[in-house]
Amino acid sequence: MTVGADRPEPVKRPELEAVPETALWTLWHRALEARRPDTVLQDPKAVELVDRIDYPFAERFGTSGTQAQLQALRAACFDREVADFLAREPRGTVVCLGEGLETQYWRVDNGRARWLSVDLPDLVALREALLPPGERQRYLAADATELGWADEVDRSREVLISAQGLLMYLPPARVRSLIADCAERFPGGSLVLDAVPRWFSRLTLNGKMHAHGYRPPPMPWAMDAGEREKLRTASPAVSAVRDVRPTGGRGLVGALLPLALATPALAARRPSVTVLDFAERPRPS
Repeated sequence: MTVGADRPEPVKRPELEAVPETALWTLWHRALEARRPDTVLQDPKAVELVDRIDYPFAERFGTSGTQAQLQALRAACFDREVADFLAREPRGTVVCLGEGLETQYWRVDNGRARWLSVDLPDLVALREALLPPGERQRYLAADATELGWADEVDRSREVLISAQGLLMYLPPARVRSLIADCAERFPGGSLVLDAVPRWFSRLTLNGKMHAHGYRPPPMPWAMDAGEREKLRTASPAVSAVRDVRPTGGRGLVGALLPLALATPALAARRPSVTVLDFAERPRPS
């Protein structure tokens, strides 16, 4: 097939393994959901990327509509928080840690905000090839858990930090350290993160979690949703903790989700999205 002048060039098969490969896994499921006429997440950019990348997505990751919808509902939680932040702070900065091939910018950008994406070098290189940054976007190849990237953030703007699909792959001590560092370096800012429940983490650590032959990497950090208040102990600068619950849903997922959220035993042990607000630094008297 000849690539037309207005059609992006296809991209050769990425050589990603372990945690970096999860960038393709989440991309595939968002695109799978976005192709539906009754989708819960409008994400044409994800569809475009899947069509461009030479990768056996369906063979590797399967075509589970339920998994795709759940991934999309998680992404929608993050979208809602970022959109709310940009409504309050139209010229704020969104810092995306371990962003992979997330296409949130194309879903919620307001035309005025600044975006900083921090990820490992191989993923930044792939992102630059597929999603060249615009004038308000910057990609930084760095370890997201080391706070060197904080020096690249304009402190004259309000900041929201997003860690979607990242923390579960880190040792618990490093998660705690990252939260504390963010809280202390960005007074008045916020961090939105997600966590897998403890039962799910145990399955990945025991090698018992797989879908369609794909085995996700081990996830050593876990948090039951009912434990979210413990995140305050990471730093005195964590001033508030808030649960972000998924909304909507279709079919069986849409029918069962409200029931699961209303049943304490289930709600406390579900995957979760949480916002941490950081205290303002006291002004000198």
